[in-house]
Amino acid sequence: MLELDDIQRGVLSPRPTPYAATYLVFRVDDRAQGRELMRRAAASVTAAADSASPLGETWVSVAVTFHGLAALGVPRASLDTFAWEFRQGMAARAKTLGDVGESDPAQWEAPLGTSDVHVVFAALAPDTARLEAALDRARLAHDQLPGVVAIWRQDCCALPTGTEHFGYLDGVSQPAVEGSGIGASNRLEVPLKAGEFVLGYRDEIGGIQTPQPEVLGRNGSYAVFRKLHQRVAEFRRYLRENATGPEDEELLAAKIMGRWRSGAPLALSPQHDAPDLGADPQRHNTFLYGRDDPAGFITPSGCHIRRANPRDAAVAGEVRLHRMIRRGAVYGPPLPEGALEDDGADRGLMFAFIGAHLGRQFEFVQSQWMNDGVFFGGGSARDPVTGSHDGVTGFTVPRRPLRRRLSPLPRFVVTRGGEYCFLPGLRALRWLGGLQD
Repeated sequence: MLELDDIQRGVLSPRPTPYAATYLVFRVDDRAQGRELMRRAAASVTAAADSASPLGETWVSVAVTFHGLAALGVPRASLDTFAWEFRQGMAARAKTLGDVGESDPAQWEAPLGTSDVHVVFAALAPDTARLEAALDRARLAHDQLPGVVAIWRQDCCALPTGTEHFGYLDGVSQPAVEGSGIGASNRLEVPLKAGEFVLGYRDEIGGIQTPQPEVLGRNGSYAVFRKLHQRVAEFRRYLRENATGPEDEELLAAKIMGRWRSGAPLALSPQHDAPDLGADPQRHNTFLYGRDDPAGFITPSGCHIRRANPRDAAVAGEVRLHRMIRRGAVYGPPLPEGALEDDGADRGLMFAFIGAHLGRQFEFVQSQWMNDGVFFGGGSARDPVTGSHDGVTGFTVPRRPLRRRLSPLPRFVVTRGGEYCFLPGLRALRWLGGLQD
């Protein structure tokens, strides 16, 4: 049984729709005040067991980096029990993640990717009014603590279209977690063991991962935060230049993503968009590939959603060992509809990936599924949307009698920063607050 009263609600609960969100990053300069921040944060965080927070579908999550745990005075013997990827940090893993060239950590927004990032607060609400109320509650945790310094902030808000900046419905697919009480978005998927997402429980291969001491590690999760800048005008131009007309442009957009812009999957509506299907959470994610589309003639094997989750398709490896919970929040203003030139505004997604195995979940998917194609027989082809493209490799649409090859892909998404974090359970937050030198 999952101890839902000790797990942060942001680990398991889907975001509200619509939503507003804010990420706050802090540096701990004074250890005692950092511990006081943890004590106060424990009172601000909503547990997964709570049906609703005092502000409705609104909650605050608190995460700590490896450098943050060290700044709080967690003993070295305990730090050494955390995942080695977490101990290294995201910036040190850049080459593996495809964060090279324009996405290299040397180009990231300061202070992201540095040892100054210690604590991350993430507040989420259905609208800006309730978000500000949540931030007011969170402010009580760090107010009048001069030894805890706010060093970065990113505000996010759902676009009026309900999509992300490339124009697709987002946040459609999430795995089902045993014991969470939250239903599967894909009713054909067997729920995954809780230990795939929450530390201290059995995972899909029967293991139990728990940083020590148990009061610190149990009921926690690892979280990957990434700021991803989207080149919307370049994406639009690519579709326009490779299409024969407006209808073909939308078909190419669907083949690249694996879904029509409305969220309707090609697997269930291969010939045309179906907005009613896209708007139906009971249907728009309930499908498989292996029986009806093994070769990818309907949903290309190299498209974004099939790479991110091959479901039952025949690929190298066991898909269930690489599933993650994904959270995406839009930042920045939309590019005006139809515009094909960049206006210079910063826009994109703040992405959070949650799991218990950084190596075989996020890092595996990012390096093997997003930035390689060997697992499905696609050679060196990369994800057409988020891959670290170099302008050499294009995208192939399987079809009979001849497959369709598109022109070389530019990089549409640039990493602007990020970090590996630990989302402690509520008891662990109190334990961190009670540390003594």
